[in-house]
Amino acid sequence: MKFRILLPALIVCSLASLHATEPAKLAAPADDPSDEATLAKQINNPVAALISVPFQSNMDFGIGPEKGNKFTLNIQPVIPISLNKDWNLIIRTILPIISQNDVYGHSGSQTGLGDTTQSFFLSPKNPLFGSLILGVGPVMYYPTATNDLLGGGKYGMGPTAVALTQTHGWTVGVLANQIWSVAGDSNRQNISAAFVQPFVSYTTKTYTSFTVNTESTYDFESNQWTVPLNFMVSQVFKIAGQPMSLQLGARYYADGPNEHAHWGMRLNFTLLFPLHHETPKELENAKK
Repeated sequence: MKFRILLPALIVCSLASLHATEPAKLAAPADDPSDEATLAKQINNPVAALISVPFQSNMDFGIGPEKGNKFTLNIQPVIPISLNKDWNLIIRTILPIISQNDVYGHSGSQTGLGDTTQSFFLSPKNPLFGSLILGVGPVMYYPTATNDLLGGGKYGMGPTAVALTQTHGWTVGVLANQIWSVAGDSNRQNISAAFVQPFVSYTTKTYTSFTVNTESTYDFESNQWTVPLNFMVSQVFKIAGQPMSLQLGARYYADGPNEHAHWGMRLNFTLLFPLHHETPKELENAKK
């Protein structure tokens, strides 16, 4: 019951920060923050000063001895908060809604919430050394699953970091974290898992992005890699002035535990909310 109370509290806190906290403001760039080209570039940056709300649908097939399947809808709001003229705090939350069938042999069907992961990136507003974008901070893991087969039953925490560069339409970088369980159900297995996500993306002049990444996890408790390779294409566009993005992708599992999924699909719909950029006049007035 405590876990189900925790979930709405997380969502309320995240949404409240949109109103209670001043949006992240940057020195005015040459690009219009609502321009599709700028948005296509920002959406490939995990720590961009851009409010985004992705609804990422994933379907995996052929899991376990009964060749079960698993559908996961990851709701992933990203909220940047301006700390001062030099630093942003980027809050990235992943709340999974899962529906699965026979993924653990004859385990039947389960539908509900999975465990929530929330990352806090402290990120400089200006790239380092001209083009290096960095973010570093803690990652938290909350046992919000509504069924034992949908989550680990543990609270966890650890470090997370992201580094990338963007130039001439290319985005190249890596995001990583390490989570250790620190509390929770003593009857459940401890968590010690590393997540590594190298990514490469190219964005065309028509705001289409082609992306290849891995979302690899190494489980130190079972000494096992899970390595899905994702191949995706996305398009930024506007409907009635509202910026958004639609992404389609296919996934192949290069490695995993016994009888893991071998392939999957992804559909990702993202709402984009460009932030206000301070004009030179606003910057001058702020100094007075």
